[in-house]
Amino acid sequence: MSFIAWIIVACEVAFWVVIILGLLARYVFKLDKAGLFLLYLTPVIDLILLIITGVDLYRGAAATTAHAVAAVYIGVSIAFGKSMIQWADVRFKHYVLKEDSLPAKRYGIDYARHYLKGWFRHVLAYLIGAGLLALLVFTIQDPARTEALVNVWRIWTVVLGIDLIITITYFIWPRQAKA
Repeated sequence: MSFIAWIIVACEVAFWVVIILGLLARYVFKLDKAGLFLLYLTPVIDLILLIITGVDLYRGAAATTAHAVAAVYIGVSIAFGKSMIQWADVRFKHYVLKEDSLPAKRYGIDYARHYLKGWFRHVLAYLIGAGLLALLVFTIQDPARTEALVNVWRIWTVVLGIDLIITITYFIWPRQAKA
């Protein structure tokens, strides 16, 4: 596993550790400001990942799939970060504090609309991540060194298209409640 791959793993672990610590500070220790501070550190983790990846490529490393995944990770983290924190917040309240805070399950057109909002977030993540990939490809200007970046970009484009098809199917065949 490459250095960059380990950095991505470390950033993902740090992301969730910071969220858990922020939730513990907020709800268990009643330190609202400290909890919010910790939760607001999540973009700093993304910035660290971006800087390390950029420095590695600037020093002449051939771009790998790990470098591309760093761009994907940053896009996803920015686009979905707030909703991931809200998701963790609700489940922390439910499972740790034993509050009845889980949202009701969504069905029918409500589920389709909710999934569509998620797809729009996916588009935002794609625009950010693909923009970073394009910036790296443009900056390096060596197709041999950036082939992995372009390949991940292509795969992500296909995944985004598949996600759109799935989104559309929820409007055609709405999700039904289990009997």
